[in-house]
Amino acid sequence: MKAKVYNQNGKEVEEIDLPKQIFGVKMNQDLVHQVLVSQMANKRQPIAHTKDRSEVSGGGKKPWRQKGTGRARHGSIRSPIWKGGGVAFGPTKERNFKKIIPKKMNKKAIAMALSEKAKDGLLILVDKVELKNFKTNEVAKLVSTQAEKIVKEKIKPKENKNKFLIVVPKYDKNFYRASRNIPYIGMVEAVKLSLLDIVSYKYLFFLKDSLNVIKERLLK
Repeated sequence: MKAKVYNQNGKEVEEIDLPKQIFGVKMNQDLVHQVLVSQMANKRQPIAHTKDRSEVSGGGKKPWRQKGTGRARHGSIRSPIWKGGGVAFGPTKERNFKKIIPKKMNKKAIAMALSEKAKDGLLILVDKVELKNFKTNEVAKLVSTQAEKIVKEKIKPKENKNKFLIVVPKYDKNFYRASRNIPYIGMVEAVKLSLLDIVSYKYLFFLKDSLNVIKERLLK
């Protein structure tokens, strides 16, 4: 598959061949769904927590004697059948949502998602990015230029959320700081690119050098 490479001003500079093993993979929705669910589950935090009878306060003394009162026998007011007692089957923070997915399945799913982005024209390749001061306005202008000239879409900051994901070959502190406050832009290192990242954004803004990192990661 051939793809055009642009400079940061939106002008075509060259055309390259994308590896078929990554950008020409047939979609398997069941596999992609399975990997996506596992990644979302692994990000989940067990926040909800109810106290059981061992965690609620009080109940150190037997409420009344065992026999002779005419009432039902009870050993502690911590019992779930008492008001203010422990919860019997409520959610607890000890729950584990983690799911294990084989590396080969994960790599395959990423390749499928990248292939779909390339096929649908949602993959933007840029040879390199040079910013003078690494200001937020510079990054916003850079992305809006690519959008208007390449994919012919006008960026509306208040309406567009999770629009562009910038994939960089290595972490750049200044570049990251300049882009993190823009609601429609995300940034990730190529070595950390996940299926969840790909499907969460409409356009993939790939720096050309990131392709080498992706090749080494997915084809080894």
